[in-house]
Amino acid sequence: MTTPTTHAPTAQELELRLRQTLSPLALEVIDESYQHRGHAGANDSGLGTHFRVRITSHIFTDKSALARHRLVYDALREFMDQGLHALAIEARSPTQ
Repeated sequence: MTTPTTHAPTAQELELRLRQTLSPLALEVIDESYQHRGHAGANDSGLGTHFRVRITSHIFTDKSALARHRLVYDALREFMDQGLHALAIEARSPTQ
């Protein structure tokens, strides 16, 4: 019996999903995994485990910081099973 292989998510995959679900005006997804080698949740490749997301969207207007973070996590939930371990989120509305 073989174990299905999964690949670590990429910044491009996360960016595409966020664009599809949150219609950002500005978006930056940075893979910071290399900074966490040897830490919990890191893999041997130094890729695909720790990301920083900077996002501005109208969807965040009148929402608390917690609600904004939940929207980002909900959009990226499937990537958690692929090795996404940590997200640093900077979510803003257009007026911030």
